Amino acid sequence: MNYIPREIEKELKKISAQFPVTLLTGPRQTGKSTMLMHLFPKYHYITFDDSSLRLSARKDPAAFVEILQTPVIIDEIQYAPEILPFIKIHVGSNRQNGRYILTGSQVFNLMAGVTESLAGRTCLFELLPFSFKELTQIEKSDIKPKDIAGCLKQIIRGFYPIPNIEKTDIKAFYGAYLSLYIERDVRQIQNIKDASIFEVFLQILASRAGNLLNIADLAQGCSISQATCKTWLSILENSRIIYLLRPWFRNSTKRLIKSPKVYFTDTGLLAYLLKYSDFQTLQAGPAMGSIFENMIIVEFLKKKINNRLNSDLYFYRDSNGVEVDLVIDEGFSISLYEIKASKTLRSDMTKAFKSMDISGCFGKNADIKKQIISFHENRIPLEGNIIALPWWDV
Repeated sequence: MNYIPREIEKELKKISAQFPVTLLTGPRQTGKSTMLMHLFPKYHYITFDDSSLRLSARKDPAAFVEILQTPVIIDEIQYAPEILPFIKIHVGSNRQNGRYILTGSQVFNLMAGVTESLAGRTCLFELLPFSFKELTQIEKSDIKPKDIAGCLKQIIRGFYPIPNIEKTDIKAFYGAYLSLYIERDVRQIQNIKDASIFEVFLQILASRAGNLLNIADLAQGCSISQATCKTWLSILENSRIIYLLRPWFRNSTKRLIKSPKVYFTDTGLLAYLLKYSDFQTLQAGPAMGSIFENMIIVEFLKKKINNRLNSDLYFYRDSNGVEVDLVIDEGFSISLYEIKASKTLRSDMTKAFKSMDISGCFGKNADIKKQIISFHENRIPLEGNIIALPWWDV
């Protein structure tokens, strides 16, 4: 199998050499182990997916760390967090950079353990599924500029490495992925007795992708309590199955308390949950606009994470119902994006930009870029300094 280089590699190699411990998180099956073994071929490798190693580490973590051969990659560290305090002891006595590289798929539990045990000694990275840029390196890729069908096929296939590199059957992959995720991650965090209810919850949540998160409505649709709904959302967010896009407010406190919009970090999983089996059905279906928007939002998220950009992603909605799909705040400049699953550019697509009080929102001196992303083939200027961008140019 040919290795597909990842955008995050350069930063990972550079910064991991400056810390004793590196922690790489991200959803299952995004290629964390494959990338690390490719980048660090001389490192020893162990995984706590191995039950005997996991039991040994949890039974006597001090002895386990004592006999570890470093430098070492330790995979699925969330299964044996007991070793973290003892890694801290070894790092404290010998602060040699690049000794430990840890991976895990449960961000919340890992971050809690790392913050407590390894603060100041660890650099943090996250790996999401392939970006479009990474996928173009695959032979016989469907992705071609100006090709709407190729884009929609990729949305259905998703961005996980296995269905793209090995051409695994999509339904088989995502069916197995959900089973593995629920069995290993969800039940480890919370003992969910009836997995079928959680799967229904996922399906209903998928139908809300691209929309404001309404916990009361979601809980009622699944016949669960709002407290359970919040817990399950937290699990999904912290294992990076979903991404919650916060609203833009000048007051940062409001960003945290107002309702976010929900997106899935992989469109293949989203399409599977919504039962879209081919691109023709997707193109004709009612969720086409939301899924395309989901894909574009997550591409920007991957760009931020992979390049460690100092920017923040939001959406904008005011009391008059004026909404802009994506706001990227880079401090010195603001980029506004409207995302349209259409090849034809229409005048009403610029309505939100014209209706919002931009100077009142972002300040009179802010550098504001206004752009529309669509299936249109070319990059062209529109009225009012608005630029139309083709999806593949993003």
